[in-house]
Amino acid sequence: MYLATLMLLGSGELGREFAIAAKRLGCRMIACDRYADAPAMQVADESEVFSMLDDKALRAAVEKHRPDVIVPEIEAIDTATLVALESEGWRVAPSAKAVQLTMNRDGIREFAARELALVTSKYRFAESREEAMAAAREVGMPCVIKPVMSSSGKGQSTARSEAEVGAAWNHAVAKMRGDRPRVIVEEFIAFDSEITLLTVATKDGILFCAPVGHRQEAGDYRESWQPAAISEGALFSARNQARKVVTALGGHGIFGVEFFIRGDQAIFSELSPRPHDTGMVTLASQFPNEFELHLRAILGLPMPSIELAGPAASAVILADRDSTAIAYEGVADALALGAPGRPVDLRIFAKPNALKNRRMGIALARGETTDDAVDRAVAAASRVRIRYQ
Repeated sequence: MYLATLMLLGSGELGREFAIAAKRLGCRMIACDRYADAPAMQVADESEVFSMLDDKALRAAVEKHRPDVIVPEIEAIDTATLVALESEGWRVAPSAKAVQLTMNRDGIREFAARELALVTSKYRFAESREEAMAAAREVGMPCVIKPVMSSSGKGQSTARSEAEVGAAWNHAVAKMRGDRPRVIVEEFIAFDSEITLLTVATKDGILFCAPVGHRQEAGDYRESWQPAAISEGALFSARNQARKVVTALGGHGIFGVEFFIRGDQAIFSELSPRPHDTGMVTLASQFPNEFELHLRAILGLPMPSIELAGPAASAVILADRDSTAIAYEGVADALALGAPGRPVDLRIFAKPNALKNRRMGIALARGETTDDAVDRAVAAASRVRIRYQ
């Protein structure tokens, strides 16, 4: 009856688009998250509500539904249980090793820098305010301080003097996930741009999407665009490093590999072993999009060439307050910005409640250039208004 049974661990907006892609190919979807009515649950066959950090609940859900593939969508998962499940014969996509190493920034950074010799910024780890001060002096000012375990850039800030390190430490600890007060203190890179190189590990080899550029604010992306304009040298460097790290992590699926670009140099920043938030632009910019690529790679399905439809961009729609009763206005106004050859589209995530600065949707736009696409996506996003009841 079904092509495969897939279990999502984390059911936010990325999981929702993955579930839609999977349902189109006849898969049975089990969506799991810590709260009910999460976005992917609304399009899945069945759902389970529990903390992904609860090892017993995680194992019970797997044994109950017996998925062909377990597909993590968030960082906050009991990865030791995933490793154990994989050793028992359950399949984790892309691999339990990839999920475990990327759950915390310290794991993937040490792996990339020390074991694979990728190009990274100078960095140190700290588990107290005093250690953070010492680390900042060692890597130099200004420096970027982030919790080793967080999502969507939460807890990240830049300290431009020693006097600001303490506040940056407090901010990182307040916004971290888990119960381990540990941060990474990084050298501030004077970069030309930031990109995500969506890298697809398939049974037949490695494929690359065109680089995705993005702008961040408060550690979280606000706009992304594809293709990003970078030099051939920088692209060659980024692809070589991405291929190296993805191959070492193992498994099949899409990886969002982030780089700082400085001239012809690509400097490794972070990696997510799943569809990437900045990659939502691929819903408008290319075929197959990142969610379809992830699905096909996981299931070992034939992989066509990746075709760009044209310059495109995404822009986020953010909540500006907490609320448990929300509605949306301005959707028609946003969609009216579309024009022949330059369509505009929306993804409203239908999250059950709003939190201040929570991503509630995105606008997507094609344009004559990426700058044109970004302007149109931002304009469309600004027309969507959240009404708090």
